[in-house]
Amino acid sequence: MMRQIVLDTETTGLSALDGDRVIELGCVELVHRKLTGNNLHLYFNPDRNSHEEALRVHGITNEFLRDKPRFHERAQEIVEYLRGAELIIHNASFDVGFLNRELELAGLAPLATHVAAITDTLAMAKEMFPGKRNSLDALCDRLEVDNSGRQLHGALLDAELLADVYINMTRGQDALIMLDDSPAASRAGGLAAAVDLRAFDLPVLLPSAEELASHEDVLAQIDKASGGKTVWRQISAAA
Repeated sequence: MMRQIVLDTETTGLSALDGDRVIELGCVELVHRKLTGNNLHLYFNPDRNSHEEALRVHGITNEFLRDKPRFHERAQEIVEYLRGAELIIHNASFDVGFLNRELELAGLAPLATHVAAITDTLAMAKEMFPGKRNSLDALCDRLEVDNSGRQLHGALLDAELLADVYINMTRGQDALIMLDDSPAASRAGGLAAAVDLRAFDLPVLLPSAEELASHEDVLAQIDKASGGKTVWRQISAAA
C-alpha cells in the first residue's frame, strides 16, 4: 500500500531555534493517490504569543489556543499516524525544522526516523516551473486548483490544497492506468492485473497529409517562439 501524508503547519513565527512553536498541524492521507478521509488536524497551546506578522497570516489567536493541548501531549499520536508514510510538504525544510524541534522537546527522535521519505513540492515546482512564482497560491492558479476559500492560512486547508496540487504536478503516464473499482479488484488491493500487450495486433494509423501539414505548422510556431532554438530544428539542420 502506497501511503502518503500531505502535511502543513502553522507557527507562532519563523524561527524554531529562537523559540517559536507549532500551533496547528494539518495532515491529509492519500492511498494510491486518492484521498481516504483519514486526516489528522490538531491545534496546540504554544505557551507564547504569536508574532504580529504570523498572526496576520493565520489568524489563530492566543485566546483560541489557550485550552488546547501542548504538542508533547499529542506527540506520540502524531508519530504513530505518520509512521512509514511518505510526507508531502511545501517548503519542507520549514515544517520539518519546527516538527523536529517539537519532537526533541517531547523526547522523541527526529521526523525522518519515523517516515519513509519527505518530498518537498516547492523543490519540485522550482524544477518544473523555473523562474516562476511557486507559492501554494501560485501553483493553485497555474494548475487550476480552486483556492477561493483560502482567505487565511490554515494547516488543514493548505494540506488539502497541496494534495490537489501534488496530484496535478505528478500526473504522468501512470495516470493512464485506471484502477478497477469493482469488488474483485478491491479484494485484490485495488491493483489492475498486468496485461501483456504483445498478445494484441495493434493497427498502425498513419497521419493524413492534412494532419502532417498541421503538425509542421505547430512545430514552426513553437520554433519561432523559441527564437529558433528548438532541438528538433537544430538536429534537422545538422543532418
